[in-house]
Amino acid sequence: MWRRFKPNSIFATIYGGMLLAIIVVGLASYAALTYINNERAQRYTEGMATALFHITAISVARQTEDNLSLWLQDAEALLGTPLRLISRLPFKPSEHEQERIKLGLAIAHRVDQDRSQIWIKVPRPGPAIYLESELAGIGEKQARAAAIFYLEDLSNYPEQEDVRLRTMAPYIGFPLSLVPFDEAGLDSEQRRRLRQDEIVVRFKELTASGRSAITVYAPSQTTPGKLLRLGPMELFEAIPMSLVIMASVLALLLITLASYGLIHIFELRIQAIEATLARIREGDLSARVDMEGTDEIGRLGLTLNQMAGHIQRLLDAQRELTQAVSHELRTPLARLRFGMEMLAESDDIEHRYEQLDRLDEDVAQLNQLIDEILTYANLEKGTPDLVFEPVDMVALMQRIQRETEALRKPARLEVVMPDAMVVDAVPRYMHRVIQNLVGNALRYADSVVRVTCQIKGDNAVLIVEDDGPGIPEDQRSRVFEPFTRLDDSRTRSTGGYGLGLSIVNRIVFWFTGQIHVAKSEALGGAAFIMSWPKNR
Repeated sequence: MWRRFKPNSIFATIYGGMLLAIIVVGLASYAALTYINNERAQRYTEGMATALFHITAISVARQTEDNLSLWLQDAEALLGTPLRLISRLPFKPSEHEQERIKLGLAIAHRVDQDRSQIWIKVPRPGPAIYLESELAGIGEKQARAAAIFYLEDLSNYPEQEDVRLRTMAPYIGFPLSLVPFDEAGLDSEQRRRLRQDEIVVRFKELTASGRSAITVYAPSQTTPGKLLRLGPMELFEAIPMSLVIMASVLALLLITLASYGLIHIFELRIQAIEATLARIREGDLSARVDMEGTDEIGRLGLTLNQMAGHIQRLLDAQRELTQAVSHELRTPLARLRFGMEMLAESDDIEHRYEQLDRLDEDVAQLNQLIDEILTYANLEKGTPDLVFEPVDMVALMQRIQRETEALRKPARLEVVMPDAMVVDAVPRYMHRVIQNLVGNALRYADSVVRVTCQIKGDNAVLIVEDDGPGIPEDQRSRVFEPFTRLDDSRTRSTGGYGLGLSIVNRIVFWFTGQIHVAKSEALGGAAFIMSWPKNR
């Protein structure tokens, strides 16, 4: 694997991009986790501070001026944190904090990782007074103090404890209830301590959410046989960073393995394309990519195969054309040379004029041959310059008829077509197709050549048939090969150069049409049937 790894390859870029993305996601996850933990800690602190200091502020409000100072000292000892009364907040509260103050809820500001500064408004008439304190979390000491404060508050509501507890519920972030002594689920030691009016704290119990919590039990002073139960009070547990790191490492490993498996498949497919291109570069034009699929790489492989096939066909055609041209040019050039020698040796004027006529015919045949070679080469070199436009087939056939009559061929030309027929085509190439097909038919016909033009669905159809000897079925596929003449006995003047039907075949290809040879059912000779889209 590492031996094949190339630092400048596209896959190195992909792997590097993935690694960078994972690092960015890891850093973003760390920042998000830190933010989430801070928000959770802030909400937990505000909730616990409200549960603890709301009842404390109520107790402060009940104190007289004479015993307030002494009570604060006792409360400080119970809570283990300083308590101060201030007339104004040492900061400008936010809208959120102002709303909490109006609702009688505590506000908290983080001092450091472990401590928070707490403020809560004392619910008493007159000028605003705030209770200021610190909180480093809810421990056993704070839980006991909260139980004492709530018991003291309930003592002011004899026989209305349940109502009072429901009234206090919005300010408490944990359950607060009176339960029968025997239904508390305590062990014997805890029951003994409660009978001695002690407060029992059960530490780190598990809640339904699976988090650690503490539950406080205190004997009720107003309802014998019942216990005041505070909690369970869930302890704050930050999402551990180690968990995030482990999850990130595991995600990195899984993503890396999955990505390598997927990318390696693409890498192998691209290597196959690269190997095929190397073979083509070395001259093996038969090389093809063995690849399936409709994705981008599959389409790339298909395009490569098509390109290689096209190049091979062009080179084969060029090779055949070169060989055929050299052969076809040799005969008229030899006749021209012979004719010029005869012309030079002859003193007879009439013989000289006769030789000149023959030379002129040879030059005309040579021009015709060169024209067909150039036309075929232009159609074979790639996509020719094709401009499709509406073609009046009736007018075109009338032109073909006039050109055919001028040749004074023994066979007559019949045209069968509707009164009006317009199709999309390239005019000069459409004319060349009909001209070549009709000319080929006239060379082999005994008495008649019939051209039929019609529309079938979305296609235009052209049928050229004759009453000649026809073409054997096993030879029909060869008629479109360049420089192919099935009747070698024919001379060039009567049998052509074997390029006419090849030109027709290439034009039909660029028209995205089809052409094939069959037997004429009406006339008994050959029938060339061509079809192509009537509209573009």
